[in-house]
Formats: sequence, structure tokens, C-alpha cells
Amino acid sequence: MKNTRDVIVLLGPTSVGKTALSIKIARALDTEIISADSMQIYRGMDIGTAKPSKEELSMVPHHMIDIVEPSERYSVGRFIEEVIPIIEGLHKRGKIPLVVGGTGLYIKALTRGLFSAPEADEDLRAELKRQEAENPGCLYRKLKELDPEKAASLNPNDTRRIIRALEVCFRAERPISELQREFTSPLPYSFTKIGLTRLRKELYRMIEERVDEMFQRGLIEEVRRLLEKNPSETPLQAIGYKEVISYLEGKKSLEETIHLVKRATKRYAKRQFTWFRKEPDIQWVDITGLFDTDAIYRRVLEKTTLRSFISDEPR
Repeated sequence: MKNTRDVIVLLGPTSVGKTALSIKIARALDTEIISADSMQIYRGMDIGTAKPSKEELSMVPHHMIDIVEPSERYSVGRFIEEVIPIIEGLHKRGKIPLVVGGTGLYIKALTRGLFSAPEADEDLRAELKRQEAENPGCLYRKLKELDPEKAASLNPNDTRRIIRALEVCFRAERPISELQREFTSPLPYSFTKIGLTRLRKELYRMIEERVDEMFQRGLIEEVRRLLEKNPSETPLQAIGYKEVISYLEGKKSLEETIHLVKRATKRYAKRQFTWFRKEPDIQWVDITGLFDTDAIYRRVLEKTTLRSFISDEPR
């Protein structure tokens, strides 16, 4: 008998092929998709975040896409607060939610629980930003002293998360990694996590093709429109957007900009692999060489426990 608290999670690096497969799976499950992508939440950021197309969105109901303006601040805590009622609503209707995305922090918080950290201290954040501007790298070095475990889990260039970790350390007077272990409460669901992977060379080629397509579809104009909306800091740091902003400011040529977006996206995919490899209980499926959605779907059914949730053929 199926667990009425089941949630299926489809994860993997950018460009691996999650979107088309998620629609196939959702139709087979007769359910709805919950996006776990920290950039697809923003309205108007469509091309650069590789949102599902209008046709794809019409095939299966999607949640957590286009829910806030780029000017709004958003957090993983708010994500969890807004996702739980969606999951509960689907369960009440007898459906198994399908969570799809590549934002590791969102998926970790959802599947392993969320630490309720102290609220933001804007004055402290401003002071930390000032210190970093005057002495680049000083905040990461400070975090390594105060919480080497947390520092090891962060990219030294991820200033936003480094500041947040230091903020918690200073306000709680304890390492954030210690607090997270002590106070993180798991959500009351049974998660089945399915991860897609490809050989790195193939994935990188797909990333390059996607980036070329984004520029052809009008990424530069999308960034121009975004800048008119007085966006918050987070959207401006999204891969593709920050590089195009430099281009619009005359700092880079178009050719160099495209190259930088491809390089940044590949590095992001590598970080996603690293993050997800640390997550427990993921059923990994190698889809190298497969590009047809039906073929990928069959491979996933063969290699994972997904089949146990599906009783009928896709609608």
C-alpha cells in the first residue's frame, strides 16, 4: 500500500534533462509539480533560469514558479513555509507531490529539515559587507576560524551565505553547523529521491547548447527588463544575469560574455554534483547517451523504485 505521506523528488544538475522527464512522471502519477529552483520563483526571469515553457506548464500544474517579483527578498525558510501547504493539499487529494529542481539547499531543507536561525541583522550585514569590500576574503577566513565545518561546505566566493553563517555565529555565540545539527527538525514525509546524472563531457556540451539558445531567445533583452524593476541583490547574482549586466555596462564583449556564462554554468553544475553526492538515499540514474524523454523515463523506471508508485500508463 502506498504511503499517504510520500513525496517524490527529482533532482540533478542544470541542463541534465529534468524538466521534460518531470512532466512525463507527473502525468504518469496524475499529480502536480513543485519547483525547487531558487531563481524560477522570480517573475520575468524566464530565459536565463530555463523555466518550463508555456506549453510545458499547461501540460501539468506547476507550483513555486513566478511567485515573487525580482525586487522581493526570498529565503529557504519562506520556501518551506509555502511548500508545506501545497504538499498537504496534494496529499488530501490523494496525489503524490513531485518536487523537481536543482537548488540543493531547498531540497536539503525539504527532505532533511530546516534550522530556525536568528532573524537577519541588517546593521551587522552592512558592516560585514564593508569589511569584505575593504579586505576581500576576510569573511571566509573568519568563518574558517569560527566554524571550519560550515566554511568547508561553502564556496569561498559565496559572500551572501558566508555573511549569513557569520551573522548566526555572532548572534547565537555558537557555530551555525552545531546549531543546525541540534535544532533541525525533519518534515513528516517519506521522500523518494531520484537523481539524474550524465558523463561530465556530455553534460557540458548540453550546457553550451542551452546557453547559446538562451542568447538566441533574447536573454540580453530579458536582463534589460529585469534591471528596470529595481531587483534585489539575489536575482542580479544569478548565472547569466550578472554576466549580461557586465556586457550591458560595456565591460565585456558579447563573445566573452557568452563564454563566461558557459563557464559559470559548468562550474555550477559541478557544485551541484558535489552537493548532491553528500545527500543520503538518492537513487542515481545515469542517462548518458539518452536524449529521448520516453527512453529516459524507461531507464528511470528500470533503475529506481518509481515504478512502485505508478499503476497506470501516462495520461
